[in-house]
Amino acid sequence: MMEFLAVLALSLLLAALLALLFAAVSRKISGTEHPDQNRPRTAAAPPEESSVKAPSSKKLKQQQRKEKLQQHTFSHPLLASSLKSHSGSVTCLDFSSNGKYLASCADDRTVRIWSTKDFLDRDHKCLRANIELDHATLVRFSPDSRAFITWLANGETIRIFKMTKKEDGTFSFKAAPEDFPQRHKGIVINIGIAETGKFIMTASVDTTILIWDLKGEVLASINTNQMTNSYAAVSPCGRFVASCGFTPDVKVWEVCFAKTGEFKEVTRAFDLKGHSAGVYSFDFSNDSRRMATVSKDGTWKLWDTDVEYKKQQDPYLLRTVPCRVSEGSRIALSPDGRAVAVSSGRDVAVYSAVSGQLEEEFHSVHSEDITDLRFDVNNRFLVCSGDRAVRVFHNVTGYRAAVQDMQALLKKAANDGVRQRLQQQLLDAQKALDALLSAQKS
Repeated sequence: MMEFLAVLALSLLLAALLALLFAAVSRKISGTEHPDQNRPRTAAAPPEESSVKAPSSKKLKQQQRKEKLQQHTFSHPLLASSLKSHSGSVTCLDFSSNGKYLASCADDRTVRIWSTKDFLDRDHKCLRANIELDHATLVRFSPDSRAFITWLANGETIRIFKMTKKEDGTFSFKAAPEDFPQRHKGIVINIGIAETGKFIMTASVDTTILIWDLKGEVLASINTNQMTNSYAAVSPCGRFVASCGFTPDVKVWEVCFAKTGEFKEVTRAFDLKGHSAGVYSFDFSNDSRRMATVSKDGTWKLWDTDVEYKKQQDPYLLRTVPCRVSEGSRIALSPDGRAVAVSSGRDVAVYSAVSGQLEEEFHSVHSEDITDLRFDVNNRFLVCSGDRAVRVFHNVTGYRAAVQDMQALLKKAANDGVRQRLQQQLLDAQKALDALLSAQKS
């Protein structure tokens, strides 16, 4: 009996040992197939996929931040400066009529006001006006240079900002209490204010131009009948509104007011006919007596628009010059009518308006296609935008033409006082030109 009990106890012990051994082997196999199940949760490393993703995300953010800070590099002997305060792409530029300021707007929800006297300095400070809950695609100074108007991308309307000068010489900016009402159905391509201060113009791609008073009331609507509008502008004299588009001509209207200042009507003034394809853009000289146009046909043209259209006089075509163009090419005519600049993609070409000769070329000025191109009111600089920077060039072509004009006038001068004044002006202009040319050679 005792022997039986001993055998039974031994059997039970062996069975228990076998059970424990089986359980241990089972746990080992289970641990091999699912290694992270037996690890404590507090000390567990994240899954392999997550551990790789976290550093990649961090590196990606660092790379994006680095790319954001990097600017497209560009250099040229005639580059006066690069204005680089915007964090978004600059879409529009405008000089104040007094020549003191340049306004730029970008999709970073700001409008920047730059002082033109700082263009040649090493540092370029600017004043910032914030566009609340929106961003401006277009900006234009008021005739008195004490306000500016913007076109809002999301609001699709005009917003006016008043500039108030502070004691330290800077400005504060205050938006008008109400924006203009929404009236356009198509994308707005340009806005403008008449130098007379009597009206504001807005133009959209759907052949519509609206004439507004300064309080936001629509005075007139113009249908350009050009299938699509590519550009529109107010003449510097404040009398005319012009547009171009799919058709190979530029149409010009006069906005008429009574002597009492009341709006009368918009009448057709004249057309610029001569291109064989659609016109991309145009520009006026400061006295509105000259216009320059650039077309899909691969030419730019210079026109004499100092005509009496009411007597059926047509503008005179002065010059046709072949040039490189691309979709959205811009043209700028210097205020004195001596220089013409044409953009094609990211490049700019500068011509003499007197001879039509190509004098300067700037390649890959921006990292994106050029969005705006303008001469300053004093004919000293040419500015353009296309990415986050604004490039400022010396207008050497204008200096050359000015020297040539002064030399011609000096030969004809009969009065000693006039001759002495011309000689001094010629000397100053020649010195400025020589300094720029020597810098370009070096």
